[in-house]
Amino acid sequence: MKSFFLFAQAISYRLLSWSVFSMVSGAWLYRQNEPFRRGVGIHFFTWGLIDAIIAVVGLINNGRSAQSEQADDPQFVADESRKLERLLWLNAGLDVFYVLGGVWLFRKKGENDPNWRGQGVGVVIQGLFLFLFDVWHALVLRKK
Repeated sequence: MKSFFLFAQAISYRLLSWSVFSMVSGAWLYRQNEPFRRGVGIHFFTWGLIDAIIAVVGLINNGRSAQSEQADDPQFVADESRKLERLLWLNAGLDVFYVLGGVWLFRKKGENDPNWRGQGVGVVIQGLFLFLFDVWHALVLRKK
């Protein structure tokens, strides 16, 4: 039963690691004096910040659940596992829309504007990473 809570904690730490990478690289890209890179940097930093908040909330909630009196109840753990799996699949579905939105930004708004092209690329990269992240973790969780 502890293995579920350790797995959930690992998901949050992995997301936090990605968020730190995204914020650092986003800040560096934004400081470049080139509109395309600045556009990518805006979205890397912003998505990194949002992912960091999600990861920290996940760590707090997982810690509370792991410390609760129900943590040794197999039914509670099974319910928590199902909730997390549903959340990961829901997020994977949303990630598809993020990627499509990034493609739209790149093609429509970015047609004549390198900043918008960069923003579109930033959204696509972040969305693709999160899609793979969510699907992989949902599949692994299903096997546990």
